[in-house]
Formats: sequence, structure tokens, C-alpha cells
Amino acid sequence: MATVTFNQATRTYPGVQRPAVDKLDLEVADGEFLVLVGPSGSGKSTSLRMLAGLEEVNGGRILIGDRDVTDVPPKDRDIAMVFQNYALYPHMTVAENMGFALKIAGVGKEERAQRVLNAAKLLDLVPYLGRKPKALSGGQRQRVAMGRAIVRSPQVFLMDEPLSNLDAKLRVQTRTQISSLQRRLGVTTVYVTHDQVEALTMGDRIAVLADGALQQLGTPRDLYENPRNVFVAGFIGSPAMNLFTTDVTERGVRFGTQAVAVDRETRAAGTRVTLGVRPEDITLAGATEPGLRMTVDLVEELGADGYLYGHAIIDDERVNVTARVDGRTHPKVGDTVSATPKPGRIHLFDVGSGERLNPGIDG
Repeated sequence: MATVTFNQATRTYPGVQRPAVDKLDLEVADGEFLVLVGPSGSGKSTSLRMLAGLEEVNGGRILIGDRDVTDVPPKDRDIAMVFQNYALYPHMTVAENMGFALKIAGVGKEERAQRVLNAAKLLDLVPYLGRKPKALSGGQRQRVAMGRAIVRSPQVFLMDEPLSNLDAKLRVQTRTQISSLQRRLGVTTVYVTHDQVEALTMGDRIAVLADGALQQLGTPRDLYENPRNVFVAGFIGSPAMNLFTTDVTERGVRFGTQAVAVDRETRAAGTRVTLGVRPEDITLAGATEPGLRMTVDLVEELGADGYLYGHAIIDDERVNVTARVDGRTHPKVGDTVSATPKPGRIHLFDVGSGERLNPGIDG
């Protein structure tokens, strides 16, 4: 096993001025499950491919353990990669697919068969070892791709959106299997996804990227509770955090007809801030109560819970607002209600830079 280090790692494609990955500094601990997450074009897959040796590193270094692999060919990096499209050989059986890399490496037939069998037991694939990929479901094919990586006993697993081709139910089931398997094996893993729900449920830590730059690195709870900037606040969480610009007054931060108390330092930060509040941190009351007056547009009932989607008018502009509600008792579409944040549950960001402010309450 080994650590992984990106040291000012940069990738700039020919003919493009802006780097796809810009001076990435990141360290993955030995045995850690690190998720790279971000929207399309954020640089997450490019970062993974740089680590794999499939993309050139134009600046900085990449290390696996204490070894500088920046210019080392992919086959000599002691990594195993799992792709989203499985990349299985259709004419080979499951066992042959899983053992092919070992065969190329000159591993003996008996040892190869034993390593394939051990991996198949881990992945519940023993009954399918004699089948061809076309006779397998999508989830089974993905497990074969995982098995092909496991038998190599690499220092690092690299996974590039391995669940994106699966249906929703199978995706949930397979991500649980991958997380459990990684913890059993203890292999350092770098996992790329655009799905922040996958990131929150699978990673020991998450690195959020946007426009080739690292926005924040931390545990799922860190990123959810203390987003460093507006981008992370809006990206992490489902449904997304409510964000809108509002005034700072002597009484606090304006939330509709209510003033939310914050400390003197925050009140002095400027006349406007970006305010964020999670859907579960909003309390709803009658339309005549103090708060942000909003109209209900849609209610999603999810059994015990539900999500209310509405809109408010702030500074003559329509702002969408989402609130978590009781699935059985909640306002109806067309109702007007008053929304207020739970005490101590607001997030404030600088309007210009988007960086987090740290509101305290001192009256």
C-alpha cells in the first residue's frame, strides 16, 4: 500500500491557455478512500489520468509512496484502474478477463487461478467464472472489472465514474459493495465522480474541484457543515443549499421581514452578503409570521419526509427556495408560508469573493 501525492501538478492541453488542472496540491493517505468530485470540466478525470500516467504532467510532480512517478509509464506505476465502461474482453470468460493482466505479467497458471478465485469469492462472482460478459448484468460486469483490478494487488486503485452506467437501484447497491470492499482490502483508492451523493456516502475525504482548481478538501461532514465558498455550498448537498444575496443591517442579516442576529464583525463586513441555509434548517410558519414570505410551487412526498419547492421575491427578483418538511403534514401547492432559518444554522459568504464568513452571535 502507499500514499499518493500531487505536488503542484498541472496539466495544460495544447492550444488551450487555461490549465485543465492547475497546480493541484493533494495528499492521499495510505489506505484512504479519496473521492474527486466536481462538475463536467472541473479537472477531476484529468487528475486521475495524470496519476495513472495516461495524461502528461506539464508542471509539478506526482508521487506514489516516496517514488516520483511523474514520467514513469503507466504499466510501471503499480496501479489498477476501473473504468465506467467496464472494458471487458467479450470473447473471454469472467475468469480469463480477471486473470488476463496476470497472464501478461507472466504469473504462473496455478497462482493465477488461485488469485482469480480469491477475488471472485470477495465479489460473489464464483458462479459466473465460466460465463462471457454478454451473459452478465451491468452490475456483474462492473464487479468483474473490480476483480480484474483486485487480482493485481496494486498499491493504488483508480476508479473513473465506475457506476455511471448502472441504473439507480443498482448504483446504490454497488457503491455500498465498493465501499465495503475497499475497507476490507485497505488499498489506497482515488475515486472520480460527478455525483456528490456518491462522494458523500463513499469517501473518507472528498476533494471538490472546479475549473481545474481544488476548492476544498475534507471529510463529508466538513464539507457539508462548513463549505469554504459559495461553489462548495451549492454543489455539496441534495437538494442543494438555498443561496441568495441579502442586506446586512445593524440588527443582523435580513431574512425576509426577520433579522438574523450575527456578530459585530460580520455586521461590519459589508452591506450585502450571500446567505445560505440548508433545506432541513428551514422552519415554516403561517404567512403572517416574521420571515421570508414564499409561495409553494411543488411538494415531493418521499414517505416520512418531503421536500417543498417554492419561490420568494427578494429585491424584486424571484428566488427559488427548498425546505424539508414532514411527508405527512405539510403546506399545499399554492399556499403562502413564512420561512425562517433554525438558530445558528445559516452560512454567510462574501458577495465579491464567494469565500466563507464565519458568523457568530453576540447581539
